[in-house]
Amino acid sequence: MPVLSSASRTEDVGLRLGAGFLGVVLIAVNLRVGFVTVGPLLGEISGDLGLTAGQAGLLTGLPLAMFALFSPVAPALAARAGLDRALWLSLLLLTAGILGRSAPAEAAVWLGTAAIGVGIAFLNVLLPSLVKREFPQRVSQVTGLYSAIQSAAAAAGSALVVPVAAASPAGWRLALGVWAGVGLIALAVLAPWLRRAPEAPVRRPARAVSARSPWGSALGWQVTGFMGLQSVAFYVFMAWLPSIERSHGVPAAAAGAHMGLFLMSGVLASLATGALMERFADQRPVAVGAAVLAAVAYTGLALAPGLMLLWVLVGAVSCGALIVIALSLFSLRSSDPAQAAALSGMAQSVGYALAALAPGAVGALYDLTGSWRVPLLLVAAAMAGLCVTAWFAGRDRVLDGPR
Repeated sequence: MPVLSSASRTEDVGLRLGAGFLGVVLIAVNLRVGFVTVGPLLGEISGDLGLTAGQAGLLTGLPLAMFALFSPVAPALAARAGLDRALWLSLLLLTAGILGRSAPAEAAVWLGTAAIGVGIAFLNVLLPSLVKREFPQRVSQVTGLYSAIQSAAAAAGSALVVPVAAASPAGWRLALGVWAGVGLIALAVLAPWLRRAPEAPVRRPARAVSARSPWGSALGWQVTGFMGLQSVAFYVFMAWLPSIERSHGVPAAAAGAHMGLFLMSGVLASLATGALMERFADQRPVAVGAAVLAAVAYTGLALAPGLMLLWVLVGAVSCGALIVIALSLFSLRSSDPAQAAALSGMAQSVGYALAALAPGAVGALYDLTGSWRVPLLLVAAAMAGLCVTAWFAGRDRVLDGPR
């Protein structure tokens, strides 16, 4: 009888881990595809709705603004509803936003886009908390895997939306709305999560209570600085890499192919980084190394644009590694899932605020100087700051004190 009881417990643990991993994968698939699919169709959307260039830029930047505004709210939602229910409700909001954005009304496009941003903001913050709870010994490995999955889904979505729009009379509305199907599948598969009882709050020693909030912690701000600056590295690439290449004589088709290469190389870098981080209790070697690569990539783009493909690859490896490190730090620098959510909310709020501002600032500097050299060198200088935050955030510590 004891043998059967032990086997039953092992089976229960295996089923829970399997369900947790499935949940992580399904959420990861939804994290970027609803956001990145707008860019390739922006011309068609602007023409159909009569948007100016400024309004089109606002439409593409609206989700990032929602990330910044609503990331701090996610931990409160999880505390009130429970992590599982909060994740499911966030997926529901994201799916409703994707459907609303495709409705034949201009107001619905804006409201749907805002809802998408809020849903993704919540999921971005809460997913590291889920990983912390379900895979406390495999945080970096699982984070690398789900980062790679969301990047691969984003690359596939970006490649497919234009052919789908061209093949249907519904055009861009169908091409954007079809991704709600992915959200509906995730909602159906994860519906049993709604029956789980909300998690009981973790009890801590009285001496640790005052140190729990990342907003009052130096380590919390170091992780936040790392998250913010790595977001700048990625989103400046995403916003301006094709334009930078075109200004140096790279044909449009080649620039598009380079962007695809950037995204897919980032997938491989995410997988490799997740596996590599498992070998270190101290993440400084990996974090600083990835930050140095970002500084090299931007310096190279500014000073040696003739080696464009090399800098694209270096930047891809850097950005693919940096996002895994940043997301892993939310769990690695916290003591429990609730604290991981709080740190994630803080860091992503500030990080995406920087991500929303940086591409516009780079574009304004280009307009002012007529050259990409100055703005790219300034981003490279910011990457030097990223190296500093990588050193401090990468230390083997938690918010409540040394491990």
